[in-house]
Amino acid sequence: MRDLAAGVRYLGRGQRWVLGHGRWFGFGLLPALVTFVLYAAALAALAFWADDVAAWATPFADGWDETWRSILRGLFAVLLWLGALLLSVLTFTAVTLLVGDPFYEKLSEQVEESEGDCPEGLDRPLWLELWASLCDSLYVLWRALLFAVPLFFLGFVPVIGQTVVPALGFCVSGFFLTLELVSVAMQRRGIPVRERLAILRTRRALALGFGVPLVLAFLVPLVAVVLMPGAVAGAALLVRDLMDAGTGGDGDVAAGEVQGGAAADPRVNPAAGTRPPGGSSQ
Repeated sequence: MRDLAAGVRYLGRGQRWVLGHGRWFGFGLLPALVTFVLYAAALAALAFWADDVAAWATPFADGWDETWRSILRGLFAVLLWLGALLLSVLTFTAVTLLVGDPFYEKLSEQVEESEGDCPEGLDRPLWLELWASLCDSLYVLWRALLFAVPLFFLGFVPVIGQTVVPALGFCVSGFFLTLELVSVAMQRRGIPVRERLAILRTRRALALGFGVPLVLAFLVPLVAVVLMPGAVAGAALLVRDLMDAGTGGDGDVAAGEVQGGAAADPRVNPAAGTRPPGGSSQ
């Protein structure tokens, strides 16, 4: 429960940081707004054509009684749109970070500098940074779909599909949303995406506490746009303290809370003497 609450606190700290630095808040809004408009148009188009897609996908029901055929295709259309909404939540952050890579990199750096220091990062051209971000996002999306696709089909199971499956869907989305957001600060430290995933797996509750409230908030139109700058800022604070957990942090991720977690991983334990390339030190 401590990690769960800590994740929520990091999200709140990030929002407070950007609200206290209005220029950076506005700086981070533009990429999210552009991405939101594109996603909203795509979801609206899918809602308009959902019935036709359902009819095309269920030809076996053409000979059914009209009532049962309508129920099946109506359920399919609803689940299709909800699946698309889940996919949009999973990919919105990745696309926004890709579109606004220079914006959010500067925002993340500014957050860390305000806390004392900031890793220099890797010296790579912009096109290579964008390519690396795209490859990382595709990897994250692939891993997320390994959970999302089975959950989509489980949604057809009575009772479970309307109770357990949505809850699991929010948890999956929250975890991978956190993975996407921490990528800005972790990529600056030279941590590959597979290692980021391994690190967050040791702190699942922390990742869920940060990501699940965002997923729920992102379901409200335009909220994703408003919260995106603060989400990037909060992720930078989370990564900073997670990497420095063995030296104290700020109390949210204290050394006493990481036993068996991130501090047990030599990649993120300063005491092990194998800090990630470019990792910060205090």
